[in-house]
Amino acid sequence: MISRRKSFSSPAYILYVQPAKEKKARVGISVGKKLGNAVIRNRTKRQVRALIDSVYTFDESFDSILIVRPPFLKLDYQERKEMLDRLHEKASRKFREGKKR
Repeated sequence: MISRRKSFSSPAYILYVQPAKEKKARVGISVGKKLGNAVIRNRTKRQVRALIDSVYTFDESFDSILIVRPPFLKLDYQERKEMLDRLHEKASRKFREGKKR
């Protein structure tokens, strides 16, 4: 997926996408050691899962890998959600356009 380089980025995330292989969309989360120790990384993953649940419907036509960048920690919930929402919308738009062709 990453080698195909179909990605969208923001200061807090990088979103890699590819066409879905199953009926329901799948989302992977990657939180690197640059974010902090294990406690911080696990808390970050829980927060990102909650954001994904609020943004994704899981009926999307693409699978995703979401990489969390260090600026994520400096943002509040609303900013994090807006960034993820914009990335999701860009990816959705890209896959809608691809189906029309």
